[in-house]
Amino acid sequence: MADTAPTVPPRSPLVRVADRLAAATRSSSGEIRLAELPFLAQVNVRLDAKGAAAEAVGLTLGLPLPIQPNTAVRAGELTALWLGPDEWLLIGPPGSERDLERRIREAAEGEPVSVTDVSAQRTTLLVTGPRARDLLAHGCALDLHPRVFGPGRCAQTTLGRTQVVLVARDEPRAGFWVLVRSSFAGYLAEWLLDAATEYV
Repeated sequence: MADTAPTVPPRSPLVRVADRLAAATRSSSGEIRLAELPFLAQVNVRLDAKGAAAEAVGLTLGLPLPIQPNTAVRAGELTALWLGPDEWLLIGPPGSERDLERRIREAAEGEPVSVTDVSAQRTTLLVTGPRARDLLAHGCALDLHPRVFGPGRCAQTTLGRTQVVLVARDEPRAGFWVLVRSSFAGYLAEWLLDAATEYV
């Protein structure tokens, strides 16, 4: 029997503020860029970091799961974030979550592993530009100096009193990803726009 249920296209948590984020970017004269990266695939993985499954998953995905705390590893369009001694968040292009889940489960070959699609749980804000660190420092207690929180670092922290996963991207001029729960995304976008007032 054919599925006749109506399908609703996905709606970004920040669709209502997208124009304002773009306007702030334009008026900052290149000092900051604010944008949403909606619908990125996000898959939470839990397994024994010292077990055979960890190495097999890394080989299958083409990037090792990082074992150093608060680090991120990138290969092509896939990024792995260390969230804990036995927990990672894999981020990929929109629509790739099912393929990621399948590949991880197959690579684990019966080893204990938890694989959960959490793509709808969070959205991602992109914060870049020469003043990106200054902007984030308004509401983040982490030391964001490049010597401490440079490219390839990540942390679960708070920004503007909101729980986020903060990622310092390792691509040239890539800035930061701010992963925030969808239900708090509007608030955090408003907070960023307010904090960016001095640069726009």
